[in-house]
Amino acid sequence: MEQEGTKSGFLGRIRNRINAFLHNKELKEKLYIIIFESDTPKGKLFDVFLIGFIIASVLVVIMESVVTFSDHFRLALQILEYVFTAFFTFEYLVRIYCSPEPKKYIFSFFGIVDLLATLPLYLGFFFTGARYLLIIRTFRLVRVFRVFKLFNFLEEGNLLLVSLRLSSRKIFVFFFFVLILVTSIGTIMFMVEGTQPNTQFNNIPNCIYWAIVTMTTVGYGDITPVTPVGRFISACVMLIGYTIIAVPTGIVSATMMKEHRKRSLLRCPHCLRTGHEEEAKFCKYCGGKLDIS
Repeated sequence: MEQEGTKSGFLGRIRNRINAFLHNKELKEKLYIIIFESDTPKGKLFDVFLIGFIIASVLVVIMESVVTFSDHFRLALQILEYVFTAFFTFEYLVRIYCSPEPKKYIFSFFGIVDLLATLPLYLGFFFTGARYLLIIRTFRLVRVFRVFKLFNFLEEGNLLLVSLRLSSRKIFVFFFFVLILVTSIGTIMFMVEGTQPNTQFNNIPNCIYWAIVTMTTVGYGDITPVTPVGRFISACVMLIGYTIIAVPTGIVSATMMKEHRKRSLLRCPHCLRTGHEEEAKFCKYCGGKLDIS
């Protein structure tokens, strides 16, 4: 009886500690500021640390697909892969723990991406090749833009330079997603074509090279798919390439037209002269305050 009482008391203390941990508002607030916010020193440090882990994990997956790397460093790469997966799994659980609305986070875009970033390695135990889907972690790098907002752009005095500056974030986002797209397509082609005999899609870097060449409509023809699925993906990549080539030019052109209209309309109420910068608060001719509205 004494042993049963001692055991029940021990289990009760464990339950109390677990309940206290799950309802620790102070701890949740501290973790939320560090993990979800980037305006604090700890939040910035966590974001930089997370970005480094994501890039390193993606590089490990890519190197593992290269035979020369995997033969010599197979064990080390596998250990790193397990370490990264354990870290991202723990981070995903902590995000759920400290989120004010866990369900909202779980079903949000970032929540789904965070979950998918942890699953491929576990799925690899049941489906061969599924672990290469770890490349989806590149989508987590979208959070890098939270850090970029901390940097200020230098003011430019030329319309073209100003337009490029105003469009730079859009162009970088576009380029960043194109980079993610060609990396993902290259990985998929490696899964589709990599099993064929004497295939040229023998590693992910070659597949990424093929995706870039195909998407930019260069088409060297040195690497070509042979399976029906591979050819279908190749056709889709070609069509996508035609639609995205003109995007950067359109972004800069639209920004130039918008900036030109703003400069034409931004008139000094004192000297009635135009041609001011978009962010200008005072007239560069007479020094009078501009009516921004």
